[in-house]
Amino acid sequence: MRILVTGGLGFIGSHTVVELQNEGLDVVIIDNLSNSSIEVLDGIERITNKRPVFENIDLRDKNAVQDFFNRYSDVQGVIHFAASKAVGESVENPLLYYENNINSLVYLLQQLQAKPEAHFIFSSSCTVYGQAEQMPITEEAPVQQAMSPYGNTKQIGEEIIQDVAKVSNINAVLLRYFNPIGAHPSIEIGELPLGVPQNLVPFITQTAAGLRKELSVFGEDYPTPDGTAIRDYIHVVDLAKAHVVALQRLIAKTNREKVETFNIGTGKGSSVLEVIQAFEKVANQKLPYKIVGRREGDITEAYANTDKVNNELGWKAHLSLEQALDSAWKWEKKIRGSF
Repeated sequence: MRILVTGGLGFIGSHTVVELQNEGLDVVIIDNLSNSSIEVLDGIERITNKRPVFENIDLRDKNAVQDFFNRYSDVQGVIHFAASKAVGESVENPLLYYENNINSLVYLLQQLQAKPEAHFIFSSSCTVYGQAEQMPITEEAPVQQAMSPYGNTKQIGEEIIQDVAKVSNINAVLLRYFNPIGAHPSIEIGELPLGVPQNLVPFITQTAAGLRKELSVFGEDYPTPDGTAIRDYIHVVDLAKAHVVALQRLIAKTNREKVETFNIGTGKGSSVLEVIQAFEKVANQKLPYKIVGRREGDITEAYANTDKVNNELGWKAHLSLEQALDSAWKWEKKIRGSF
């Protein structure tokens, strides 16, 4: 069985390809290189000693998607990462997000529903919970009105998958990620944000490396112990392994429902200032930062209740915040030529 990984040269996608190949699965990647680099293929090959098949396709091109499935008729499993993912950018350019994140999903599912059997893993997000009323967040927490167009595309995507699964042979797992950080321990692949980073950790590492003058901390007036927002930061390697376990569950037909949902996090929340302090300890240097106003679309806190994924999938996050920050810092130094 061949597994398609869309967005497979991106941050989470590339780490997942590594874990799939380590399990002996045959992988083909689709990526349009809009937010990734072809050189990531080399990193995957150096880690696994196998180069995955790569197709440069824009999933918004319906005919190109159809042509792909005609050429790779043995694809039965899809892990779908390809999407635009920056909250702030989605607020500024909502139509880009609706076109990219919704159309690509629809075109993939159209091809899969024609198959006698198909397994689909969807890259979702804890943003679907909005500002949840209770912490930690369980899968039963109500899906709130989205705080951003990005979050809305994840909610709509989940609803589309639910509807299609009812009338097709597609079985699916929706993985609601919390905040992925870090890099592969080999330091062969990691996060490669284009332009100004939208996420905290790459902004931290770029600031520490001297690319940015200082880190902006968005808001210190949240109702949290130190006033800064709290998130659940998960090592990308742990997250990647969750996809493999979810896919294996569908292949083995041990899923309890046609569409299952799991939170993927550590179960622990860390504030922005706590992450900065942990990084300073790992890197053994002070980080210049300034407090600025809150950012539109941001919520106060979000961290996962992981009981369901621990018990049902037998998956658990093993790597610490410090290990993730250490790998992210080594990766930053490597791509800047100083490691």
